[in-house]
Amino acid sequence: MTLLVLAIYLAGVLTVGVLSHRLFRGTGEDYFVATRSIGPFVLLMSLFGTNMTAFSILGASGEAHRVGIGVFSLMASSSALMIPAVFFFVGTRLWATGKRHGFLTQAQFFRERYQSDGLGLLLFVVLVALTIPYLLIGVLGGGLTLTQITGGQVPSWVGGLVISAVVVAYVTYGGLRGTAWVNTLQTLVFMTLGAVTFVFIVGKLGGLGAALDHVTDARPDLMVRGDNISPIKLLSYTLIPLSAGMFPHLFMHWLSARRMETFRLPIVAYPICMIIVWVPSVTLGILGHVDFPDLQGPAASGVLIRMIDLHASDLLAGLLGAGVFAAVMSSLDSQVLAMGTMFTQDIVKHYSFHDKMSDRGQILAGRLFVIGVVLVTYLLSLVANTSIFGLAVWSFTGFAALFPVVVAAVFWKRSTRYGAFAAILTVVALWIWFFVDGWKVPGYSVGGTGVLPVAVIFLASCAVLVVVSLATRPPDEETVGRFFPGAG
Repeated sequence: MTLLVLAIYLAGVLTVGVLSHRLFRGTGEDYFVATRSIGPFVLLMSLFGTNMTAFSILGASGEAHRVGIGVFSLMASSSALMIPAVFFFVGTRLWATGKRHGFLTQAQFFRERYQSDGLGLLLFVVLVALTIPYLLIGVLGGGLTLTQITGGQVPSWVGGLVISAVVVAYVTYGGLRGTAWVNTLQTLVFMTLGAVTFVFIVGKLGGLGAALDHVTDARPDLMVRGDNISPIKLLSYTLIPLSAGMFPHLFMHWLSARRMETFRLPIVAYPICMIIVWVPSVTLGILGHVDFPDLQGPAASGVLIRMIDLHASDLLAGLLGAGVFAAVMSSLDSQVLAMGTMFTQDIVKHYSFHDKMSDRGQILAGRLFVIGVVLVTYLLSLVANTSIFGLAVWSFTGFAALFPVVVAAVFWKRSTRYGAFAAILTVVALWIWFFVDGWKVPGYSVGGTGVLPVAVIFLASCAVLVVVSLATRPPDEETVGRFFPGAG
């Protein structure tokens, strides 16, 4: 019954993706950014859904199981404030610039803003490299969900393969419009079923008060921030949500907005959506100690699925599993489409020997790259054995450390290509250094101080960007006039 429910859900997802193709206009702009026609509600669901991957459902509950209620303050509270601010101050400006100049990718924007082909190419490589771990989160989450929701009857590689195949099917067929429609469905599904999961499991545990009393008696440290999360670590984590400003998939969805006013609903409603998803995830992670007190390492990422499998009937387990699948796929689809868009626009089309690449050629190149990226990610998932939360934090660290570059490009007329180059290379070097030093260490911090690598890399990126920009020749007046209309 569980597998039947999941199969019906996946069939419904494919159906929505196929139906969206009926509105396809046959152009590259329609395939990659839905002809910039997405309205407020779909934009909200797309932006929120694509940002709430297995990290927010499985990763958050797993980390809460390990360190306690303080996980909510690490990511949810800061994200609820910082991400809408990024939408308002950065997203709206990039939308306006993208519409004015016809941009489809970040590399196009930065290449033209700083008049540098090399910068665009460097950024393409860095963004793809940082997105691969993010994609891996989704595939791992899908495999973990299907294995545990079926009591181990289906191996994890099958779950990852199913998720990958379904996402490739509707992304390559429906483009961004299909992805946005499916994201809307899936976001509503995982938000609704997440609440249902919370109410049902809490009821099975004898009520919220009784379950919390049990956890408090056994592990009182989980109910307070305590020594698990130091103040300096908490402060460092506030930088992580800035990664939203450099996510390729969010940039792509920003460009799809119909008009500037379309951003109002996502900016206002995003914090509410964060609460709806994160409160149940973190709480259930803590309550997992009632039934599974001894989970350690990557196994803790599956605590929510274990609780569903233990307490729910086959039918309800299938529905709740579909909710987790929805959260996984609602991010994976946008991420792989963004990769396809970037490859097509920034590599194939930009460096093509032809004067103009046809729309059909652009779409084909995008589809082939999507298939290739998903295949590589799936193969990596077969050998990866790591915490979903930890993997996500490393990915977010790189994107957050690049945030000063986009802020400078949007707000600082004096910033230069050399400053942007230096900042990006600094981020790459320091990220690799810290990753090699600490990727196997749970709760890694710089020198054991509690300071996360993101804080050091972010500050270094800012400093290098400012110093090198001031030491090099400013951009010409024509470029400044194109990106800062009315600048004197």
